[in-house]
Amino acid sequence: MPLPDAYKFAMRGLVGACSLITVGQGEDANGLVVTTGISLSAEPPMILACINRASSCWPLLGHDGVFGWQALGAAHQPVAERFSGKGGLQGPARYAGADWVTMASGVRLLADAPLAFDCTVDDMIDRGTHSILIGRVMQIRTEANSGALLYWDGQYRVLNK
Repeated sequence: MPLPDAYKFAMRGLVGACSLITVGQGEDANGLVVTTGISLSAEPPMILACINRASSCWPLLGHDGVFGWQALGAAHQPVAERFSGKGGLQGPARYAGADWVTMASGVRLLADAPLAFDCTVDDMIDRGTHSILIGRVMQIRTEANSGALLYWDGQYRVLNK
């Protein structure tokens, strides 16, 4: 098996917490699901995620300079599927079927996300096929008792208290 294929197969063994990155406004609204969202710094509050540069969201990050980052809860598998492109949905159509809150930056955050951050782009570092997106957290929203949506071995899994 070629090394890139072996790598992709091996990475299916990692459990990832599903996070949603939202970008753009109006007809440019878009988003994608990542399993690489992590805390970078508490002072100042910063997070990072890895974004494929071939993603339709990638150019919006550099253009708009703001994004939303939200952890997906146990009930958010339909949201994850829409933002992963299931059913061929693209752009603003991915936002249908969920409740959103628009922040002062213009970023839309999932209203019932367990936690959500309104962020500015601090840096984007290109490595391989992806950019490491570093976001400075400007506002935080939390929702108690939402559980978590995980991704492991090619399938969504739910974690509840």
